[in-house]
Amino acid sequence: MLLTIDIGNTMVTMGVFDGNRLATTLRVATETRRLADEYGLLLTSLLRVNGVDPSQIDAVCLCSVAPPLTLVFGEVCEIYFGVKPLTVSAGVRTGLRILYDNPKDVGADRIVDAVAAIELYGTPLIVVDFGTATVFDAISRDGVYLGGAIAPGISVAAEALFLNTSQLRRVELVAPKSAVGQNTSAALQSGLVFGYAGLVDGIVGRFKEELGQDAHVIGTGGLAGIISKETDIFDAVNLDLTLIGLRLIYEMNQHRPRALEEIRGRSTS
Repeated sequence: MLLTIDIGNTMVTMGVFDGNRLATTLRVATETRRLADEYGLLLTSLLRVNGVDPSQIDAVCLCSVAPPLTLVFGEVCEIYFGVKPLTVSAGVRTGLRILYDNPKDVGADRIVDAVAAIELYGTPLIVVDFGTATVFDAISRDGVYLGGAIAPGISVAAEALFLNTSQLRRVELVAPKSAVGQNTSAALQSGLVFGYAGLVDGIVGRFKEELGQDAHVIGTGGLAGIISKETDIFDAVNLDLTLIGLRLIYEMNQHRPRALEEIRGRSTS
């Protein structure tokens, strides 16, 4: 079985694939001070609870935007599963051409999302990932990663309001009954949920002017379900997009091109 791991700034999301089938998903909080043994015990326990014997894991593919935990999870994989993970980084085959000023600046999770979205939905394409940041990625009709836009995440914006104002409180991130809030909690929910729905509509609209009006719009990330209910801009919402992308990239890196194998075979004969 293949274990895929997406290490984000606030959450670590994991998926276990049995072939092409996503058998189970797991989520734990990102905690940079947690040791490899702590994560290892937590992960193996969660796998067992979800009906997966840790000894069945024979491969791991991960992407990370939290460098300290990249090393920690590398240790976890080697100690608890006996495998060295494939970490999505420069030099790993993704099949994606990146047209960015410095391709190394593109987050690994953005590349992984793009790979999965192209495979599942075709091009041209806009991917909106609702995580710690709200990230928009644009893929051309030819399947080239063009770049995107980055805005503060909804949770980050909500926390900023709470921390920097004396009379505003934390609220549940759900849509209020009406846009005109009649109390402070409803007003905050309106600004956050409806405001971010408007943000998405606006940026996606501008992207479509450049990519073409037929561009598919795909939502992913933990809060995609909330915002997608307040706009009709999305063609699909796929919360497992990153995990699927990791599986695809893992598969790409398991086999060398046949022509290369033949050339090397001839050179040694």
